[in-house]
Amino acid sequence: MTPLGARLKEMIAESGPISVARYMALCLNDPELGYYASRAPIGAAGDFVTAPEISQMFGELIGLWCAVTWRQMGAPEAVNLVELGPGRGSLMADALRAVRAEPEFLRALSLHLVETGVRLRGEQQHKLAGIPAKWHADMTSLPPGPLLLLANEFFDALPAHQYEMSPAGWRERQVTYRDGEFYPLLAAAPSALDRPGEIGDVFEQSPARNRYMAEIAARLAAEGGAALIIDYGHFDSANGDTLQAVRAHRAVSLFAEPGLADLTSHVDFEVLGRSARSVAGVQVHGPVMQGNFLRALGIEARAAALQRAATDEQARDIATALHRLIDTRQMGGLFKALALRPRGAPPPAGFERPAALRAGAR
Repeated sequence: MTPLGARLKEMIAESGPISVARYMALCLNDPELGYYASRAPIGAAGDFVTAPEISQMFGELIGLWCAVTWRQMGAPEAVNLVELGPGRGSLMADALRAVRAEPEFLRALSLHLVETGVRLRGEQQHKLAGIPAKWHADMTSLPPGPLLLLANEFFDALPAHQYEMSPAGWRERQVTYRDGEFYPLLAAAPSALDRPGEIGDVFEQSPARNRYMAEIAARLAAEGGAALIIDYGHFDSANGDTLQAVRAHRAVSLFAEPGLADLTSHVDFEVLGRSARSVAGVQVHGPVMQGNFLRALGIEARAAALQRAATDEQARDIATALHRLIDTRQMGGLFKALALRPRGAPPPAGFERPAALRAGAR
């Protein structure tokens, strides 16, 4: 049993079963034994690979998106560039390199990174060595002023509750421990969840995501700026069990090794957008498919430019990365992009034709 597993076993013995959301939160974020406290999860030697690790093109285009959006904002003299869950720092490093040709933007920005993982903070500091930056545990300590906020594969790791339709109605899924293993069971008390479903259907809700989204929207309404959220998930709310555990790039049991595997679930973009719209003064753009968003920003032209200066092997690698990022059967379709702006602001780059981008048209 893992050290965190032993702690969870004691907790359940003392207080009874815990919700799936509580299990997920502890597995990922326990300050001593949680996944992000104890591991360096990203990259070929880790457990999963994110878009910034696949190709520099991803971060470069996001950096240019920030610069263009800053000019749409009227080029304020000071702006907070914020990334939630910055991973290894690759996205931000590539983004800042891409905007070197925008010295006014570079002078205006103040860099802030929201990260709870100690090991990941170390990797970010190494990757961004020489670049002035401040680290935060959450958004509450960010300084005032307009912001450009980025969140790539951040919301999928926020804990989600699961509910299963039983003959007696919806019941919340919980986690218990018995006979040497963790396993799920249904709560005895009925849930207040009110939606259609057949016996065995699962529905997921994440109040943590909704709170974070509302906080971002409130900040934009009060201070101005823009937010760009990219994650894997579905356009519309639907029943389905999407909770998964990954270790060493392979799917593993949710309950076998608490604290040693990455736990995520698909983001419900319909609910996420609704949470943002609950805040007065904010406009939601998208979601749109990642592949079409990146095409709209010019990723194919950037790939062609890189290939012209590349060896044959490098050119093939660039083509492979491009395909992975934009193909609708890969990350291009599974991942979605959503943006927030204050009401009345123009649509940000990549969201000018939302219906076509959502439907998959180029």
